[in-house]
Amino acid sequence: MDTDKTSRPKMEQMDVSDTKAETGNDNIVNLKPKISLLNGITVIVGSIIGSGIFVSPRGVLENSGSVGMSLIVWFMCGVFSMVGSYCYSELGTMIPTSGADYAYIMYAFGSFVAFLRLWIECVIVRPCTNAIVALTFAYYVIEPLFPDCEQPGIAVRLLAAICVLLLTFVNCWDVKWATRVQDVFTYAKVAALILIIITGFVQMGRGELEAFEKPFQNTETDIGKISLAFYSGLFAYNGWNYLNFVIEELKDPYKNLPKAIWISIIMVTSVYVMTNIAYFSIITTDEILSGAAVAVMFSKRMYGVMWWIMPVFVSLSTFGGVNGILFTTSRLFYVGGREGHMPQILSMVQIQRMTPLPACLFMGLLTLVYLTSSDIYALINYVGFATWLSIGLSIVVLLYLRWKRPNMPRPIKVGLVWPIIYTLCSIYLVVLPLYASPVETGIGCMIIASGVPVYIIFIYWENKPKGWYNMLDNITIFLQRLLMVVPEEKKMS
Repeated sequence: MDTDKTSRPKMEQMDVSDTKAETGNDNIVNLKPKISLLNGITVIVGSIIGSGIFVSPRGVLENSGSVGMSLIVWFMCGVFSMVGSYCYSELGTMIPTSGADYAYIMYAFGSFVAFLRLWIECVIVRPCTNAIVALTFAYYVIEPLFPDCEQPGIAVRLLAAICVLLLTFVNCWDVKWATRVQDVFTYAKVAALILIIITGFVQMGRGELEAFEKPFQNTETDIGKISLAFYSGLFAYNGWNYLNFVIEELKDPYKNLPKAIWISIIMVTSVYVMTNIAYFSIITTDEILSGAAVAVMFSKRMYGVMWWIMPVFVSLSTFGGVNGILFTTSRLFYVGGREGHMPQILSMVQIQRMTPLPACLFMGLLTLVYLTSSDIYALINYVGFATWLSIGLSIVVLLYLRWKRPNMPRPIKVGLVWPIIYTLCSIYLVVLPLYASPVETGIGCMIIASGVPVYIIFIYWENKPKGWYNMLDNITIFLQRLLMVVPEEKKMS
């Protein structure tokens, strides 16, 4: 995790003169812009749509109290995400560096705050989330094989590990492979939702409108409960900022970033609201609140012997989710290594494949580590508020730079009212867990604080013994030769 200091012995680097020819016409060893507008849309849509909308919208309905209010919450969560993505389009085109929140916070507030953001996201939040999504994938793949009994835990974890290993290989091998996987599985999950929507609307056309006769009956009046409904809904929209993590690999980012963001959020919001309307046309509110997997119950009721197609669709959805998290998080590791906040090897590029192979491997292996834990759900609860803390802080960066650097080039410039509204709402979303679950939030704060001594020892302390640097250099050079990776080269003017 050391940056290159003047006191540090000069590291030997691999000679890449013999390999540059293999990179094509552009003989610079770096990550290439291979992500098209369509790829960008599938990265965002595929990252947002996971297992949640298929499994159970229970949290939103339980805390909103009624069908009508729950649909309003789903719609407003989409609007809120749209405001955030609008602000991120300014940040992404103003600071066109991969890493998203981490890069923006680094630019405005410096190394220490950015490191804490990187620490909690990379060490716990992303690998834990990826492990959970991989386990969900495995659970639904074998669901049709065990329709009336519990799936064997070992088989689920083994299949989840195979999923992670396969997608880690894909992401190490070729960026185009990774984006094609994202494309295909995004189409699959959207197709599943469209199937649900069409089925539900056909049923409503046949008169199945009981749930909508008194849509606001039993609506919750407690503002705290309504807030928790929004918290559950916004969790389902998580991922709208993922394209910003890979913006250096996006073709024509000044045009494609805002287009991809707007198209994706409008599409997801429309699909989410209509999917919930379809659910309510078939499944009663009591059944949804029972905690059952809504999409599976829906398919068993509507598709007869073909009910198994919905678990298959959910598994395809989560498979694409694992790929999206691996793809974007590896770039976060990559940028962290480039800035000196993570081991230098993570900032290197494979000389033949032009992929951040060490960062992809590291993310995959860290996910496998969390697959061995039985308490990863608790870890996610402990640091769930950290997501809103970092996103809110990124929007504060926008306001801060408007004040400190008003003349900074801004290809996209949003109205100030939007980042102000989003910042105020983010503050509320950060404060809410302090009231709703103070113990878990306190533990989450302690986990974040654990990054402080790591920062002091590995980054702030510059004059470490020469032997420490020699050891790191030897390890890095060994891994360079093993993986055939070199530091990114800057394009010559």
